[in-house]
This record gives sequence, structure tokens and C-alpha cells, in this order.
Amino acid sequence: MKFIDEVTIDVKAGDGGNGLSSFRRLKNIPKGGPDGGDGGHGGNIIFQSVNNLNTLSQFRFQRKFQAENGKRGGSQNKTGSDGGDLIIEVPCGTLLYDLETNNSLADLVNDGDQLLLCNGGRGGLGNLRYKSSTNRSPTKFTEGKDGESLSLRLELRLLADIGLLGKPNAGKSSLVRAVSSAKPKVADYAFTTLHPSLGVVDYSDSSSFVISDIPGLIAGASQGVGLGIQFLKHLARTRVIVQIVDIYDKSPVDVMEEIEELTIEIKDYDSDLAEKVKWLVLNKIDLIDDSELDALVDELKIKYKGILNIYCISAAKKLGTQQLMREIGTYMESFDEQE
Repeated sequence: MKFIDEVTIDVKAGDGGNGLSSFRRLKNIPKGGPDGGDGGHGGNIIFQSVNNLNTLSQFRFQRKFQAENGKRGGSQNKTGSDGGDLIIEVPCGTLLYDLETNNSLADLVNDGDQLLLCNGGRGGLGNLRYKSSTNRSPTKFTEGKDGESLSLRLELRLLADIGLLGKPNAGKSSLVRAVSSAKPKVADYAFTTLHPSLGVVDYSDSSSFVISDIPGLIAGASQGVGLGIQFLKHLARTRVIVQIVDIYDKSPVDVMEEIEELTIEIKDYDSDLAEKVKWLVLNKIDLIDDSELDALVDELKIKYKGILNIYCISAAKKLGTQQLMREIGTYMESFDEQE
């Protein structure tokens, strides 16, 4: 299924049915009167978030949605039937914006959240409504009202506890594969990951969290270089961001420059997001000597003391990955207690 996280659509509630101008014509009632019924109300447009969707791809080919119109009133004072509501299902984590004003209308986070966005038009009145002591045979009736309509922008932000941030080929997808049942694509070329993916990590017998992998960032991403920063919005809902760096064939200076590059890009996107970067993971330790690794870790601990939790792994060999997940899970538990 193609991953789509932003779409524009048009929605319209149903129009109200017209009222009816009608008179009784029965042989046993010599003087029939007005008996035109009211029109039914138009259906509403309702958005509902559901757990079984993780992309907006269902809007790829259908961009216009309209609820059912109300039916016209009938004779013998019969009210027309109301139009059925149209419930549009979206993934949990979908934000709705008015396309014209760019105002936020809703943030549907939890499974089953609903929002009545457009009201259906009210049905028109039949001529029986206008009968009075001075007007015994009214012919007046009213037409139904138009349903409300909107042009919308839908933006999906994936819901995850942990977000992975790093350059292309840093090992983010390999880590997700190593610690969860998710199978994102892994290859030895840049930009293997073209869309975000989620995995569930069971870090203990009774506890788990959701981890998210987004496409890699490179220097200049905030100006549109590479895949740009279009996927950074998926880190906005994460509670903790883990920065992954490939340390193979790199000096301590190279590693620190890479960390700073990523920090600049994420700050340019959202300074608040940068505050969530709490863990630094050094990947591919199986490819370097222990002495080189120890020297690198010592320098990084001096530079980032009190800022980042530093951990060393090999995602491909699954070295240290389970311990890392347990450490992060324990950290998040203490984080919850502090909150």
C-alpha cells in the first residue's frame, strides 16, 4: 500500500429535502385541506479515527465526498426521510485543516474519536405548516437548505513513543527490524527508507512501546535537499527521539559534525522537537576496534554530558539492541513517574 500522509479533499453535507404543497382529495372528505409534509434533513459529514488505518491512501483517487440529501416531503403530512450521515474514517493521528484559512479544525488521536464537521441542511416546510385561521388553503412551501461544505487538508502524524532520527544508512531500519516484527526495507544505498514505518517493541514480559523510523536527513534538508524535512512531522508526537549515527570509518570529529548537522536541521524545523532528542546511539560497532570505540565514547561523554544518553550497538548483528530497548523502556517508565 502506498504511504500517503497529506491530502486535500472536498466534503459536503447533504441538502435538506423540499417541503410539499399538497391538498387532500378524498371522496369521503368533501372539503379537503392542505396536507403537504416537510422535507427531510440532509446527512452530516462526520470524521472518525480508527486504529486499522496507517496511511491516507484511501483518499488517493477519491477527493470529493458528499452525504446523502434529505427526501422531499409527501402528501398526507408525511415528512421526507433524512439523509444518511457520511462517516469518513481516517488513521489515528490525523489533523484536519481548513484549506482556505489553514486553521486547525481537529486532531483525531484516539481510536473512535469523532468530529461532526459539516451539518446537513434542514428540510423545507410543507404547506400544512402555513395553515391558519385566516389562510385555510395555503399553497406556500419552502425548499430545503443547502448542506455545509468545506475544502480540507488532512495531515497524518504517526503515533509512536520512540522516533528514530539519523542520516541515510545510519541503521534506523536495521534497528527496527532487530527489535520488532516490522520489516522495513534495508539495503546498502542511500535513502532506502522512503516513508515512515512503525514497529512494536516488547522490552519486557509485560511492557512495550511503539518505535518509528523516518527517512534519513542530510545537511540542507530544511532547504529541501534530499527528501527534505517532510517526514519530520511524524516525530512531533513521539515522546523521545533517538539519534542514530553510523560510526564506521569515521573520526570523533566526523561523528560530532554529523550530530551537529542533524541538530541544526531539526532545530530549523521545530526547536521544541529538538528538546526530545535524549538518546545517542552509535551503530556498527562490530566494524571498528574496541580501542577506537572507547576513545570515541569518552570524547562524546565529555561533549554531551548531561544532554544525551550514549549507547553502542550493531543493529545488523543485533549486538546491544535488546539491552538498548530495555534501557529506553525503563527510562520512559521513570519519565512517566516524573510527569
